[in-house]
Amino acid sequence: MISPHGRVDIAIIGAGIAGASLAAELAPHVRVLLIEAEDMPGYHSTGRSAAFWHETLGGPHVQPLTRASYDALDRGGFLKLRASLAVAEHDALPLLDKMAADFAGTGVGLTRLDHDGVRHWVPRARPILVAGLLESTGADIDVAGLHASVQAAFRRAGGELITSRRIDAIERSGSDWVLRAGDWSVAAGIIVNAAGAWADGVALMAGAHPIGIQPKRRTIVQVRVSTDDVPETLPLVVDIAGSYYFRPEGANRLWLCPHDETPVEPGDAAPEEIDVAIAIDRFETVTDWKVVAVERKWAGLRSFAPDRLPVFGFDPKTPGFFWFAGQGGIGIQTAPAAALLGAALILGQAGPAGIDADRYTPARFG
Repeated sequence: MISPHGRVDIAIIGAGIAGASLAAELAPHVRVLLIEAEDMPGYHSTGRSAAFWHETLGGPHVQPLTRASYDALDRGGFLKLRASLAVAEHDALPLLDKMAADFAGTGVGLTRLDHDGVRHWVPRARPILVAGLLESTGADIDVAGLHASVQAAFRRAGGELITSRRIDAIERSGSDWVLRAGDWSVAAGIIVNAAGAWADGVALMAGAHPIGIQPKRRTIVQVRVSTDDVPETLPLVVDIAGSYYFRPEGANRLWLCPHDETPVEPGDAAPEEIDVAIAIDRFETVTDWKVVAVERKWAGLRSFAPDRLPVFGFDPKTPGFFWFAGQGGIGIQTAPAAALLGAALILGQAGPAGIDADRYTPARFG
């Protein structure tokens, strides 16, 4: 066990899916301490995610990470197959065309549907949904199982997790960093900034220039509808214009999201009643299912870099400071490949085949 004022090779700040996955990859090679501010890892984002694996989420520059993560997620038993369906009203048809063009030649299987095709998959779809693109290879992700698995792998490899330690000071001591949380401290040769919504604040403490990582609130509502004809095969249904998505959660239950991305300060996100109402209204506008009860509602944080791509790599002006942040809504579906890439960059090894690390470097922000 690492004693107060001890030293490790690498200190990872943030034990959500990003930090925990990277820690599990690094622990067999170096001494790693995983530091979590909350009592429970994944409290703000990972533990509140309605994660789904589909290659179109995040766009074509994220797709290589998503595809490279599939085998690990599948082998671990964390996937349950479910199609995803991007739907469009008439004015949004050009967005379907753009999506098809963006993924042409990538190997992502997309099938264009007219309204009747949409109704085949969403039997209560209203005529307002004139077309769709079906991605048949999606899957629900067992987020809790995945997060627990990488934490267990980290512990088996000799890594140590410490919770309830919110870092409040970072300073240099020779070639090391010293991280402090109250009267507790640890020295490390490398800091990994996997602090999610708090990533820019961690950078400032270390004297690195913030990138502009913006946390945004995302709301999920579990509702019960008046009929029991929500098919188990109902896809994840996503508005191509970005105003809602919904997915089944039982015979007459669904999860609804108003696709909100409200900029907020880092903290404990809570759902706003207006966002709950918007989610229900949009769902009832495009389907003729009627919501009869709101059973649960929650909100989490999704954090984005200015260009909405993840940030992986050493800070170009702050030696020993490694960014692993800005995963937005794709952090869980890309976690295995992102961890392999991050570990390779830290250890000076070759990264996963087919992934261009330069696309995600913090150096792109100047």
